[in-house]
Amino acid sequence: MAMLDIPGDARRAFEAMKGGGIAIMPMDVGYTCSGNSAAALQKIFDTKGRTAEKRNAMIGNMEIHRELHMVDQRGRDVVKAVCEDHGLPFGPIAPCNMDHPIIRNLDPAAVPGSIKDNTVCMLVNAGPFHAEICQLSHENDFPIFGSSANKSMAGTKFRIEDIESDIREIADVIIDHGLRKFHPYRASSTLIDLRTLDVVRVGSSYELISDILKRYFDHELPPPPDGFLGGITA
Repeated sequence: MAMLDIPGDARRAFEAMKGGGIAIMPMDVGYTCSGNSAAALQKIFDTKGRTAEKRNAMIGNMEIHRELHMVDQRGRDVVKAVCEDHGLPFGPIAPCNMDHPIIRNLDPAAVPGSIKDNTVCMLVNAGPFHAEICQLSHENDFPIFGSSANKSMAGTKFRIEDIESDIREIADVIIDHGLRKFHPYRASSTLIDLRTLDVVRVGSSYELISDILKRYFDHELPPPPDGFLGGITA
């Protein structure tokens, strides 16, 4: 029986993006459509039908987060608590070090769609494939940006076969690892601004992240919207 080759699959995706292409990749919080070049990111943006105010998210591990995000000790502790202590995927948003090599290597034409006011949204701790592709990104100072592999406002996709055909058609490589872990949430990562701990997007593990912030940081997040996770609330 064929098993997953996560290092090999990550390398295939990395080489495709390094060559200016687009990769659809499996994260625990759903499939992403990612690239590096301005042309690739613009093609993703146009095909998804995103509005102008939307920004790409960066794929990063804890090393990239710690080197890139410029936050106070509370912000660093929040990411550590969520991602390392509790093993959850997370989307921290914070100002970034624009002089870091990984940012300097971003195509200047891609900056407006990926970085706003020197601030970067980063997907952290999103599973084994995510860890492997992030290691390649970090080792090579190669920035990877993108967003969920679906039409804008059509919902995160957790199986390749659920991704719209025009999204699949723009990909130079598709890594199919089957149904993704956090599919019951029907949403990608929870996004929180580390400067204020304001919620930018309710997503996967929101009730768990809410509990962590209340328990360890004495900070209470708003309740999730009606119908969150079939009625389960934080």
